[in-house]
Amino acid sequence: MDTDHHPEPGTTLPPAIAPDGKDWTWVLRERCPECGFAASDVEPAGIGGTVRDLVPRWVSALHRDDAHVRPAADVWSPLEYGAHVRDVMRLFGERVQLMLDHDDPPFDNWDQDATALDDRYDLQDPVVVAEELAAAAAVTADRFDAVGGDAWERTGRRSNGSEFTVRTLGQYFLHDVVHHLHDVRA
Repeated sequence: MDTDHHPEPGTTLPPAIAPDGKDWTWVLRERCPECGFAASDVEPAGIGGTVRDLVPRWVSALHRDDAHVRPAADVWSPLEYGAHVRDVMRLFGERVQLMLDHDDPPFDNWDQDATALDDRYDLQDPVVVAEELAAAAAVTADRFDAVGGDAWERTGRRSNGSEFTVRTLGQYFLHDVVHHLHDVRA
């Protein structure tokens, strides 16, 4: 992950956000009651196009005057969600490539909450985050577009035992991107 966003020494940390310890893989089997996304409705060949279609909404959210503002002390701002989604784009692009290049690779653990604090999502420039998100989305969309045939069934796994195919990884990934648009109301 990009670590060029460290704050000046002495900068106050943002209010704590309760870490999200949920295993969201259930969204592969049922519709998300919060955002309405149904991963099982996603056709794998459409993942790349959907990623591209969602980018303008993220760019718009990150260009809002209130992009830095948290709606509540314990809820991320659109900027923080945007930085997270940028990193999700990067991470899932890497994971897809890993699955295509290796047989059943394990995924490195990623603590999204620690990354948000370590990289100070709250202090990043929303215009830069929008540009980085768009660039990461283009790479990830291209990687999904390049998948074909039996490659959709190649596997990878998280350290907690959750197994994915390239297809289900893409569906799971899209839920994250869509769900956080719901979070920022974009």
